[in-house]
Amino acid sequence: MTAPRQPQSLFPADYRAAGVLLHVTSLPSRYGIGDFGPQARAWIDWLHDAGQSWWQVLPLGPIGRGHSPYSSLSSFAGNWLLISPEDLIHDGLLRTDQIAAASFPEHVVDFDAVIAFKNELLAKVWANVQSGAGGAELKSEYEQFCRDSAHWLDDFAMFSVLRERHGEHYLKWPSELVQRDRQALAQVAQELAEEIDQIRLAQFLVFRQTDRLKTYAHDRGVRLIGDLPYFVCADSSDVWANPELFLLDQQRRPSFVAGVPPDYFSADGQLWGNPVYDWAALRETGYRWYIDRLGALLNQADLIRLDHFRGFAAAWHVPAESSTALNGQWVTGPGADFFRALQSDLGSMPVIAEDLGLITPDVIELRDAFDIPGTRVLQFAFDGMKDNPYLPENYVHNTVAFTGTHDNNTTLGWFESLSEAEQESVRDALSMPKGDGVLVTGEMLRQVWSSSAALAMAPLQDILGLGADARMNVPGTPEGNWCWRTTSEMLSASAVQRLRELTAESGRLISA
Repeated sequence: MTAPRQPQSLFPADYRAAGVLLHVTSLPSRYGIGDFGPQARAWIDWLHDAGQSWWQVLPLGPIGRGHSPYSSLSSFAGNWLLISPEDLIHDGLLRTDQIAAASFPEHVVDFDAVIAFKNELLAKVWANVQSGAGGAELKSEYEQFCRDSAHWLDDFAMFSVLRERHGEHYLKWPSELVQRDRQALAQVAQELAEEIDQIRLAQFLVFRQTDRLKTYAHDRGVRLIGDLPYFVCADSSDVWANPELFLLDQQRRPSFVAGVPPDYFSADGQLWGNPVYDWAALRETGYRWYIDRLGALLNQADLIRLDHFRGFAAAWHVPAESSTALNGQWVTGPGADFFRALQSDLGSMPVIAEDLGLITPDVIELRDAFDIPGTRVLQFAFDGMKDNPYLPENYVHNTVAFTGTHDNNTTLGWFESLSEAEQESVRDALSMPKGDGVLVTGEMLRQVWSSSAALAMAPLQDILGLGADARMNVPGTPEGNWCWRTTSEMLSASAVQRLRELTAESGRLISA
């Protein structure tokens, strides 16, 4: 496999840095969910003070069913729930007295309550802007945003208002709307013009705040890692507006859906239900739409984690009528051809491969042909095999190493869930005497930070030594995920100091 010459390796040979995984929704906030406002800037200050160079987030698109960031309504749009009320007030788009009194739980996100609250708040912002709030400068910025984003924004705005009017899944809409009849869409654009413009305004505000936050992070020496799901949600503007890019039947229903065969997380495999790509159709366009997905995220982040990287080599296609992922087959993906097109377009390869799960030689070959850093997760290291690739002594430099990910239990929760014999095996592998899970968590952090991996990462939950009740996601479980939040009190000065000392001792401090 031949790859074009890269202008610069993502991680030079002497590069050593560290960072923290924490989704924006998990930040502290008075308004029920983390957002892009003052607490996000305070978090960046915390990372800076702790000597961290990177902040990794989960996907930032608008969430759909199950509130999963990996089930977004659009690959291009932003999550309007993350708009900061404080920053709207600062910009003169909202008055303090316009924020209704509301009480939210401190440690979890109550999504239903937050959605109702933010809907009401954004309706007031719309009314204020219509009355002249923000002035001519805001109007000019907004109009420029609409022009620059028209290739996705117009479809997403119409999709959003139609979804609100007709129900959640677009396949249940009137057939002329499912099939995107031009006359029907023109009528909707006229009848629902104000509602469509409100969606456009909300998207403008999302990206206005993310632009500022990225600038603030850079000023504090912190870079951002975004997350791009390989597949898109079946009920999304992506599929509705671009049916020719997916394997669908004449009624626009998926012919096959995505998943993975049995793995660490599930004996029946995981049936995700996403429509799968028509890579031949994408190839004919030079992969324009998929490359645009990455370009859109790079406006918000400096580096992209390519979720389910193995899909670029081959993906698990399951007949749409199947009830489990067992009855599927591997179908070849776009491979090196896609990455050559991507590199030609971007001029570099600012991506990390999430190469976990069932990884075959073709996946490794594709990753290494383009010198893309792989992922290692220490929780997967303890099967007793000396050649286990997740053991720190087996890491190569071009690696991003984690204690665990958003899909794992917290390290403390994971250790406490093991049998006594399994716990003893973990302690033996770590060369630790008998001790509790808190000590094991600290040692696993030290092992990741001390490893040869270019970048050491951990979820905030592991940095703070939190248990299973702080877990972010249980794969294959549709409810009760994505809710965990930290508090300002957890982000103590002592936690900053401990993390900074660990980062300095392992040679990962980078001057801002």
